[in-house]
Amino acid sequence: MAKIRAILIDDEQGAISVLTNLLQRDTQEIEIIGIASNLKDGVAKIEELKPNVVFLDVQMPNYAGYEIASFIEEIEFEIIFVTAYNQFAIKAFELNAVDYLVKPIGREKLALALQKLKDKLNQKKALIDYKDLLKIIKDKEHKQIVLPELGNRRVISLDTIVAIKADGAYSIIYIINKSKITTSKNLKYFEDVLSISPSFFRTHRGWIVNLNHIELLNKTEQIITLANGLVEAKISRSKITDIEEAIK
Repeated sequence: MAKIRAILIDDEQGAISVLTNLLQRDTQEIEIIGIASNLKDGVAKIEELKPNVVFLDVQMPNYAGYEIASFIEEIEFEIIFVTAYNQFAIKAFELNAVDYLVKPIGREKLALALQKLKDKLNQKKALIDYKDLLKIIKDKEHKQIVLPELGNRRVISLDTIVAIKADGAYSIIYIINKSKITTSKNLKYFEDVLSISPSFFRTHRGWIVNLNHIELLNKTEQIITLANGLVEAKISRSKITDIEEAIK
C-alpha cells in the first residue's frame, strides 16, 4: 500500500519535532515529505509536492492556518488542524477538516485522527475509481473497463465479459477466454456503472449477464447459459419477461 504523503506546517519547532516523532514512531503509513514554519511557505510546498494530508497549525504569525482557503483555490488534500485551543475546532470543520489535534498531542487522539484520515482517503479513492470507470464506459472511442484486482488494475474489453457474479462484498467476473477475475467491488457497483451499457442486464440479485453472450434461456429452471456453456447464470422469475424483451 502506498504511504500517505504528509506536510507539516507549524511555527513552533518543538511542536513539529513532537508530531514528527509521534508519526514516525507510531505508524509506518505516513511519509513526511515537507515541513514549513508559516502558511505562505507551506502553501508553496503543497503546490510543489502535492500531499495527501496537511497537519496545519491554527495560530501562526501573519496568517492563521484556517486562512489557507484564501491561498489555494481548490483544496484537493485532507487537513488535520493542530491547535492549543479547543475553540478553533469550529474553524477546522468549516473547512471540512478530517480532525483537529489539541496540543500537547496525545498518542491516542493522533491514532483516532489517522484512522479518520485513512477512512476518508479510502472513500475518495473509491469515488475516483468509480468516476474513472464511468468515464471509460461513456467514452465511445473506448470499450474497456479498469478493474481493481489484488492491489493492481487490470484493463479488459467489455465485449469479453460474459457475466458478473456476486461473491459477498466481492464480485467474480467471467471472461470469454474461460478465465475468472475476483475484484473487491460488489455487484451493485457494477450494476450502477454498467447501467448505461445496453449489453449488460441484472438477471438476479447475484448475477449480471452480457446479453451478447446468451446461448440459452431456460425459463423452467430459471437458468441462462452463456458463451457455449461457459457460464450458467441464475434469473429471477420476475426478470424473465424483461430479458426476453432485451434479447429481442
